[in-house]
This record gives sequence, structure tokens and C-alpha cells, in this order.
Amino acid sequence: MSTYQKALTASASAVLALLVATACSPEPGASGTGSGAPPKPAAGGSALAAVDTLTVKGRAPKTGYEREKFGRAWSDVDRNGCGTRDDILARDLTGVRFTDGRCKVASGTLADDPYTGRSVDYVRGRSKVDIDHVVALSDAWQKGAQKWDPGTRLRFANDPLNLLAVDSTANRRKSDGDAATWLPPNKAYRCTYVARQVAVKKKYGVWVTAGERDAMKRVLAGCPGQRLP
Repeated sequence: MSTYQKALTASASAVLALLVATACSPEPGASGTGSGAPPKPAAGGSALAAVDTLTVKGRAPKTGYEREKFGRAWSDVDRNGCGTRDDILARDLTGVRFTDGRCKVASGTLADDPYTGRSVDYVRGRSKVDIDHVVALSDAWQKGAQKWDPGTRLRFANDPLNLLAVDSTANRRKSDGDAATWLPPNKAYRCTYVARQVAVKKKYGVWVTAGERDAMKRVLAGCPGQRLP
């Protein structure tokens, strides 16, 4: 092979190597997921630290709030054939019996009600068990949800993270209170309760008032090892 041919071959090889290297190298800022989207944040983490990631603003007016703004109550958003209320009852009760063998919960026991610590019997049609929105829909409405699209409000209202089977009397006393105005009488559950509120508000970008933030911190300061659910 002539000197000229050897030089030409070497040049072609160098160009080819450059092209391969360029094609395989990620662009600056790429996430490595293949989609270019930033990686999702890891689940869990310190609940106390997470409080400082929440936006702090004043409460907006309740004007325009209606339960229907969050979609039809207890929709089957996960498309498993069962309404959300029955999904949560089946998750949280023990000794569950169904009226239809699969979905409609006929009876069961809330063996350790998170809000009171008592055992509460559930019988369909005359229940002393409510499904509570840990972050109340009205509270969310006044702290950002009024600007959400209907689909987001529907998901929020049916998100298992935001739902608990609880004693109906305690739930009605809570009404739409936040951590600054209501905490579970069962003090042993308060850290878990507030951590769940923080997780829900963080997930959906619901803001907190200054008083609410301070109340959250007071509770979680007593259990600094509490993790987000």
C-alpha cells in the first residue's frame, strides 16, 4: 500500500471514530433515562425536612368550592372495577366481608382507628367509619387546587395516599382543618398523620400557611426520624 493510501485510510478511520464517539455521548444535562426528562425524586425522606420544601402563602378565599369540582365521589380511577371508597375500606379494615364477593364492603372492623385509637365496627348503610381526605378538599381548594384542571382534582380526591378509614365522629370534628387547627386526639398517630399531610401537599404542590408550617414543624420536631409515606 502506498504512503498516500495509508494516510487516506488512517484519516477515514479517525473520522469514523469521531462520529461513533459523538453519537454515543450524552448531551450536557441529559438524565440518562433515554427521554431527556429529569429523574423522578426518590420516594420517602425526612418529613421534617420536607416541610421546608412546601410553598408558604396565605389562604385563598373558599369562593367557588364545591365537592363536585373534584369529580364524582369515589370514582373508579384505577379502573379495577371497584369505587375508591370500597378500595380504602378493603385496605384499612380487618375481617372484611363483601356484598358482591369482590368490591362492595358489607362489614368489617377498623381495629385501630388512627384518629382515636379505638376499635370501630363497620356495617354498610349504618357506618361509624368515614373515608377521610387527610388533606381536606376544601383546604386544598384554598391552597392551589382551584387552579388545577379537573383531571388533577379527580386524582387528588381519589389518591390512596390522601385517604384513610377513620372514626366518623373524629372526622366530622376535623372538618376541613389543617395541622394548625386540628390534630388527631390519638397523640401516638400525630407524627404519621402530619407526615402524610406533608407528603400529599408536596406531591400535588398544595401550599401551606405560615401557621400550618409552624404546626407541622412542632409535631415533627418530636419525631425527627419520621419518614414520608
